[in-house]
Formats: sequence, C-alpha cells, structure tokens
Amino acid sequence: MKQNATTKKTVSTIVIFITVALSSIVNKLSAQANTEPASENMMALRMPVVPVQMNFAGERVPLERWEIKEQWEREFLLIHSETGTVFYIIKLASRWFPLIEERLKANDIPDDFKYLCIAESNLQNLISKSKAVGFWQFMSYTAPGYNLEINKDVDERYNVLKSTEAACRYLKQAYQKFGSWTAAAASYNCGQGAYSSHAAFQRTKNYYDLDIRDETNKYIFRILTFKHLMENKEKYGYSIERENTYQPFATKTIRVTSSIPDLARFALSNATTYKMLRILNPWIRGRSLIVKGGREYDVLLPVESK
Repeated sequence: MKQNATTKKTVSTIVIFITVALSSIVNKLSAQANTEPASENMMALRMPVVPVQMNFAGERVPLERWEIKEQWEREFLLIHSETGTVFYIIKLASRWFPLIEERLKANDIPDDFKYLCIAESNLQNLISKSKAVGFWQFMSYTAPGYNLEINKDVDERYNVLKSTEAACRYLKQAYQKFGSWTAAAASYNCGQGAYSSHAAFQRTKNYYDLDIRDETNKYIFRILTFKHLMENKEKYGYSIERENTYQPFATKTIRVTSSIPDLARFALSNATTYKMLRILNPWIRGRSLIVKGGREYDVLLPVESK
C-alpha cells in the first residue's frame, strides 16, 4: 500500500511538471505571435492602383469629379477582385477580338466598343434574365430591326459576326442622335428612348451629368474597367501565355441555299459531327435548317475534322 501511494505521488508530480512546461511554451508562442508583424502571419492585402486618367473612345472621363471617381473606383475594385472571371475573359478575347475588332473598324466604330461586348456578355452567348441573347444581348423584338433573323430553326443573335454588324448599326444611329460615343454606349444599356427621356428632363445629353437607372449609372465604368484591365494585364497580375489562350476556330464556309432536313446527316457527310456543327454555328437552333425562298446561310465547318 505504501509503495502504491509513493507511485501515485510520483506520477502526480510528473503530470504537474508537464502541465506547467506546456503552459509556459504556449504562453511564449502566444506572446511571440502578438509581437510579430501582421505580414508574417497573414497575407497582406493591398489596394490595386486605380488610374486617375481615363478615356472612352477618345472622350475624356472627368475623374476629377468626386462622384465620378467613386463610381469608377467601385466598379474597378469589384471586377478586379473577380480573378477567375477576368482570366477566362482574357482567354476568350484571343479567339473573338480579331473578328470583333475587324468589324468595328470596317464600320468606323471606335475599337473601345469591344469592351462593351465584354460588359454585355463576357464574350459568351448568354441569355439574360430579361431574355436578351448573344454576345451583344439583343432582345427578340429589337433584333429584326437590325437584320437579325429569329425563327424556330434560326436565331442570328447567336451569330457573332452578324450580331456584331447589328451592334455597329445601333451604335452608329445612337452616335448620330446623341453626338457622343459615351452616350451611345450608355444608350446600348438603357435604350435610346430612355436615354433621350432622361436627357430631355435633365436638360443635358452628357452621360456624366445624368441620373439614370442604377445599372446604366455603372455601365460605362464597367466598360472602362475591362478596357483598363485588358490593356494592362501584366501590371495587375493577369499573366497568361499565348498558348494557354483560346485561338480562333479553323473553319471553312459552305453557303447553304436549300433546306437541310437532317443536320446530323449533313454534318456526317461533311466529315464532322452534329455537336461540332452546333458549336461552330450556335445560331442553328434545331435539327433541321429550313431555307425559305431568297434566303441563304453561311455555315461554318471545321477545316480539320476528327
């Protein structure tokens, strides 16, 4: 019994010693952590440099005005933080910018409007909550007025070439109406009628002096953000090698002047698949292509089919 009591006393002493030692170590580590600079314990966050001078389509942005500066900074900081989205847009731009730039130039539209396309759709054939469709987000009731055909077999809002031409027609009209490319861009978001109404009531056509709906108030600054980030990718850490971007599709064009009742059979007869036919021609919406009198369509096929 005496030996057992001695043993218990020894064990108790050891436990107390270990507890005190561990407590001392924890206290030292805690004190050390509290005295170390924050940068050694966590990633330091720094606000990116926000430019103090900007222009859109050669028109100066009045960033000396505090409310304009704050609107600009808000959109810039929010979009800059969406790194995955920005990287994906950069990859897509390598594929689609050559076509868009060429059509803008051919129509005498400033090159900056390619960034409006990003603001609209992130260079994707999206459908918005309001049912606007495609890279340039045309509504079904406005598209026909800009020579875009919509029926059960065809929706040319998904045709990047034709919808870019349609956007150019709209922007030319808007510029002639408002006398400013910035105003033309803003009206692309809210509509020429709405822009005219706001301008008439507020007695100015200057976008930066107008109080419009919230989405349009942000719109130009979103475009400016994409412009600045895309033109200064390396500066803001968006480094991506050319081989890791998406390149334009290698295609050939077949002009179709008569109906194709079975597009899967048509694809196979041209050494490709229905899936690839739809990828290259998203404006084809069904399993057949009905060509009405006097109509014709340019169908893209892969140069090297697998």
